[in-house]
Amino acid sequence: MDNTNVKLPNFLIFGVQKAGTTSVYKYLKQHPDVYLSPVKEPNFLEKDWDKLAAEGHQFKPKQIATFKQYSNLFKDVTNETAVGEISPNYLFHHETSIEQIKRYVPNAKLIAVLRNPVDRAISDYLMHVREAQSNTTLKEQIEYKANKSFIILKGYYYTQVKHYFEAFSKEQVSILLYDDLRKNDQEFMREIYKTIGVDPDFKSDTSQKSQVAQMPKNEGINKLLVQKNPLRSLTASLLKPLLSEEKRQKLRSFLISMNSKSKVDSFNEEKQLLLDLYRDDILKLQDLIGRDLSSWLTL
Repeated sequence: MDNTNVKLPNFLIFGVQKAGTTSVYKYLKQHPDVYLSPVKEPNFLEKDWDKLAAEGHQFKPKQIATFKQYSNLFKDVTNETAVGEISPNYLFHHETSIEQIKRYVPNAKLIAVLRNPVDRAISDYLMHVREAQSNTTLKEQIEYKANKSFIILKGYYYTQVKHYFEAFSKEQVSILLYDDLRKNDQEFMREIYKTIGVDPDFKSDTSQKSQVAQMPKNEGINKLLVQKNPLRSLTASLLKPLLSEEKRQKLRSFLISMNSKSKVDSFNEEKQLLLDLYRDDILKLQDLIGRDLSSWLTL
């Protein structure tokens, strides 16, 4: 690896999915002293891509799978003090991600935002439903696939965070809570700005919130909009000469939103089942990070 004259991240937001990282990305990009990867989740530090390539793995066309591709994300850095990227799955894939972080950006500040794992799992499940990627109900996943479902496994934070604390100094790793982002987003961002060494008094425009939990009104229509199919391909080919890719994506997002309902089921039974799974892990995490997580233990 030759990283001569290459500006790589000096901070990473490495966790967790469905904990406001899209909002944080938007807020961070507003700071004049912060440069963020134009790709929100490059995921390059998630795996040893060189090893996978040597084993013959084939990568997706847009996959950031080489150091050159990764470093190119930061080629436009100028005088920004803080250079970073946000890949929430680095926490879940800690066993491989830690190795790659040590290899490429060993001194980077590491920040994770954790959300009540019960709420996180439900939000993750709803995302999979919207994207037509779930063939089982959340209750079925809890009762029959709890040790295999990524939706559920991602909520066991204790071991994941513990590995980061053991691999890096506690001064290098910061654990923040989604609860604090919801209570006072300006103070939350101030804490991040202090951590990454930029002006903490900068006020981001935090008025726009991201990714409200929704479910499709009609699952058949939703599948037509989100999955590859002949009708979608035909429509795209007809619209391509008329609309730019950005406008086509906006149209698709509008149609998805028109087929979505904000009011979702309460998941009361699932919440209790999830809390039963996570209770011991929450108690251990509470001691590990020195934060009161008692609110996570009540429904």
